[in-house]
Amino acid sequence: MRIPHFSWLFLMPMICLLSRSLCISAVSGQCLGNQQSLLLQLKNSFEFDNASSTKLVHWNQSVDCCSWKGVTCNQGRVIGLDLSSEVNFGILDNSSSLFSLQHLENLSLANNAINGKIPSQFDKLMNLSYLNLSQAALWGQIPIAISHLTRLVILDLSYVYYNRIFHPRTLQNPNLNMLVHNLSELIELYLDGVNISAQGYEWGPTLSSSLPKLRVLSLSNCLLSGPLDSSLLNLQSLSNIHLYGNNFSSPVPEFFADFKNLMSLDFQSSGLIGKFPEKIFHIPTLQTLSLSDNKLLQGSLLAFPSNGSLQMLELRDTNFSGTLPHSIGNLKMLSQIDLSGCNFNGSIPKSMASLTQLFYLDMSNNNFVGPIPPFTMGKNLTTINLSNNDLTGQITSTRWEELLNLEVLDLSYNSLDGPIPMSLFSLPSLRELTLGNNRFSGRLNEFPIVSYPLIHLDLSRNNLEGPIPISIFELQSLWTLSLSWNNFSGSLQLNLILAMRNLTDIDLSYNSLMIEYNGTNSSLSTFPQFSTLKLASCELKTLPQFLINQHSLMDLDLSHNQIHGKIHSWIWELPNFNFLNLSYNYLETLDLPLLNGSLVGVLDLRFNQLQGQLLGDLRVLMECGSQTNSC
Repeated sequence: MRIPHFSWLFLMPMICLLSRSLCISAVSGQCLGNQQSLLLQLKNSFEFDNASSTKLVHWNQSVDCCSWKGVTCNQGRVIGLDLSSEVNFGILDNSSSLFSLQHLENLSLANNAINGKIPSQFDKLMNLSYLNLSQAALWGQIPIAISHLTRLVILDLSYVYYNRIFHPRTLQNPNLNMLVHNLSELIELYLDGVNISAQGYEWGPTLSSSLPKLRVLSLSNCLLSGPLDSSLLNLQSLSNIHLYGNNFSSPVPEFFADFKNLMSLDFQSSGLIGKFPEKIFHIPTLQTLSLSDNKLLQGSLLAFPSNGSLQMLELRDTNFSGTLPHSIGNLKMLSQIDLSGCNFNGSIPKSMASLTQLFYLDMSNNNFVGPIPPFTMGKNLTTINLSNNDLTGQITSTRWEELLNLEVLDLSYNSLDGPIPMSLFSLPSLRELTLGNNRFSGRLNEFPIVSYPLIHLDLSRNNLEGPIPISIFELQSLWTLSLSWNNFSGSLQLNLILAMRNLTDIDLSYNSLMIEYNGTNSSLSTFPQFSTLKLASCELKTLPQFLINQHSLMDLDLSHNQIHGKIHSWIWELPNFNFLNLSYNYLETLDLPLLNGSLVGVLDLRFNQLQGQLLGDLRVLMECGSQTNSC
C-alpha cells in the first residue's frame, strides 16, 4: 500500500519533518519582480482547466505573487511551489523558467500531464529539500542531476503504471547507487514503478550504506530481485517499507522483526516463499501488514500481543493456514482484515465480535466451520464477506438493524439455515446482499420501502417458500436479482419486473412460480435492458414480445415452460446473444435462415415439437432426445 501524500505547505529554511508533513514558520516579504515574471512564464508554458484549477487560474500580475495559491515566499523569494494536480498539458524542458527559481526548497509537480523527458537541470535548484514528480507524465532515464541535490529530505519520483511490463521511468545509467550515494539526508524515498532491475545484493547494501536516516522506503513494482539482504537491518529508522509488486522469489528474513519503529510493511505480489516469521506480528508499532497474492508464502497466526497496534492485516491468496487464535480480539485498533483465499480452518473466534473499529472483513474462500459471531458491536462495518466456507447455524443473533454503515454482506456458499432476518432489507447503506447457496428457509415478509441503495440481491439455492414479496420489485436501484432454486410459489405479473428500470440480470428459475404476461401498453424503450434473463420453469405460455427490443441480451433461458407456436426471426437478430435455451417447451416451427443471426454460443432447442431441417453455422446444442422432435 502506497503512503498517501499529506497536505503540505512550503517552508522557511527552518524545517521539521514528521513522516510526510512539513512544519513551517511564517513567510514574509513582497514578491520580487523577477520571481513574479518567472512564475508567469511557467504558467504560460502549461495548459489547465479554468473550471477545475485552484492555483494557476488565480495567478495574475495585479496580485503579489507571494499571495498566489501554491506559492510560498521568504523575503520576497519563492521557496515553495506546489502545482500538484493542476496541469492538463505542458512541456517541461531544460529551458523552463522553473530552473531559474533557484531559492526553491520545496517543489511538487505531482499528478500532472507534463510531458517530455525528465529535464537534466534540476541541479540548478540546489536548495531543494522536497522534490515530488510523482505521477507527472515525465518519462525516461532519471538524470544524474538529481543526485546533486544533497539537501533533499523527501524525494518522490514514483510513477505507478498499470502495465508492469512497461516502465516509463528507468534508473539504469545512472543506477540506484549513483542516484542516492550523495543523498545522506533523505528521510523518505519513493521510486515506485521505476525500472531499477537490481539484485538483492545490489540494492540492499546501496540503500543501507547511503541513506542512514531513511524512514520511508517505497520501491514497489521496480523489477527488484531477491534475496532480501541483511544489510537492510542497518536502516534502523525505517518505519514504512513498501516493496510490493517485485519478484523476490525468497523468504522474508527474521531480521525484519528487529525494525523497532516499523509501522507499515507491504510485500503484496512479491513472489515470497517459505514461512513468514511469526515475530513480525509482535512488533508493537506495526499498524499495517500486507502480504496478499503470494501463493507460496506459508504461515500461521498463533498469538497476538495485548498491546498490538495492528490496524490492517491483508493475507489474501497466500498459503497461511491453521486456526485463528482467540487473541485476535486483542487487536482493538484493527479496522481492516482480509484473509480470503487462504487455508484457515476451525471456528471464527467469538472475540472478533468485540473489534469495534473494524470496517472491512473478508474471510471468504477458507475452511471455517461453526457459527458466525454476532457483529453487533462493529458499528463501523461496511463489508462482511464470509462466503465459500462451511459455516452453520442461524444469523439471527446479530442485530443487523444497528449496522447502519454496512454496504456489502456476502454469506453465500455456506450451510447456514433458519430464517433470513427481514432487518437486512432495512439497512440504509446496503448495496449488495448475497445469501445464495445456503439452507435458509421460511417466508419473506413484505418490508417498508424508503430509499434503498441495494443494487445486488442473491437469495438463490435456498429453501425459501411462499410468495415473493412485492417489496422486492419496488427496489428500483437493483441491477441484479437472483431468487432461483427455492420454493417460492404463487403467481407473478411479468410487468412488475419490466417496471424495474435499472435491472440488467434476473433469475427466477426453478421455483413453483407462475409468471403471467399479457403484454403491456408501455413503450418498449422504457423497459430495462437485460443482459441475463432466466425464467425457466415459470409456466410461461408465450415468448414475451418485449424481447424484440432487448439489444443487450446475452443469456436467455426460458426452458421448462409451456411456450407454444413459432420461434420468430427477430430472436435471431438480437445482436449480443451468447446463450439461448428454449428446451422443454412446445415450440413447433421457427423462422429461417439462422445464417444472419448473431448467436455465437449455445442454442438449446431440445424436447420441443420442431419439424424440418435446422440450418446455420452456429455451435448448436441440439440433442434430439424427444420422439416429437425431427432434426
